[in-house]
Amino acid sequence: MIIVLKPEAGADTADELLARISESGLKPLHMPGAERVVLGALGDERVLAGLQLESHPMVESVKPILAPYKLVSRELHPHDTVVRIGDLPIGGRGFAVIAGPCAVESAEQTRNTAREVKAAGARALRAGAYKPRTSPYGFSGHGPEALRILREVGDELGLPVVTEVMDAADVDIVAQHADALQIGARNMQNFTLLRAVGRSGKPVLLKRGMSAKIEELLLAAEYLLAEGNGEVVLCERGIRTFETATRNTLDLNAIPYIKRKTHLPVLVDPSHGTGVRDFVLPMALAAAACGADGLLVEVHENPAVALSDGAQSLYPEGFRELMAALAPVVAAVGRELA
Repeated sequence: MIIVLKPEAGADTADELLARISESGLKPLHMPGAERVVLGALGDERVLAGLQLESHPMVESVKPILAPYKLVSRELHPHDTVVRIGDLPIGGRGFAVIAGPCAVESAEQTRNTAREVKAAGARALRAGAYKPRTSPYGFSGHGPEALRILREVGDELGLPVVTEVMDAADVDIVAQHADALQIGARNMQNFTLLRAVGRSGKPVLLKRGMSAKIEELLLAAEYLLAEGNGEVVLCERGIRTFETATRNTLDLNAIPYIKRKTHLPVLVDPSHGTGVRDFVLPMALAAAACGADGLLVEVHENPAVALSDGAQSLYPEGFRELMAALAPVVAAVGRELA
């Protein structure tokens, strides 16, 4: 529920109503604006109706939040949110590029790749310390040692670090080493993990599930915001469809739809979205053109020997080509590379 106060309403009125909302077991929200003070109340709709806030003399209007996701919705938060991962803003006028290998394989491989992506214009480093694999025999990451390498390389090169957390039990150790926590596609609806990451105090990169509807993605984000974490970045990484020509079907329809429905920034992952190295560049340009706030790109110093996802990882020269091609497209849509 959104409660708009009259212009003459003072701080005491807002405090009174917020107290009533809280005492009823609902979640109160205070959103002072330049011309109006807006309050929010989240919870059981029957309790909300029983408060009869529309009869208060200092209340101008009361209206329900129609979307099932409340905190994520533009109904409650009409202005775009800008999330900062280290010194990298995601959202607003800038277009952010986060790049790096699929996984931390060694200190040398991570450092060499990070140097290449930074030189080409990436502003943050991504790499997996823990890797969810379809087969139990696949390389599943070096865990804590990989986290140590990531932090060391990030600090050395001045790049904020993004890495995936797979288990609620690992949230604390990952948060100690990473500037942002990624929730991967397989864990988008792991509600225990969502709640734990929401309480971590770190920015979150939330990937769309492999077969998830957009509404399900936004409701997953709602779990994070409901725990008090408003620093959430969404990521479209392709969905599973009947088509097998590419690894996934990169759903670029989702970008303008998400931007219309939510205030959260959204990235596109053309690497997982296609699974084909040669298609990463054109889909990256398309993502910029359709309104994405940035990219998440896999780059490896030598993809031919990568322990995971080598077929979709760009060579360093391919990433340089992507960044050069991206600049004029970003400028054409009124933005600039972060």
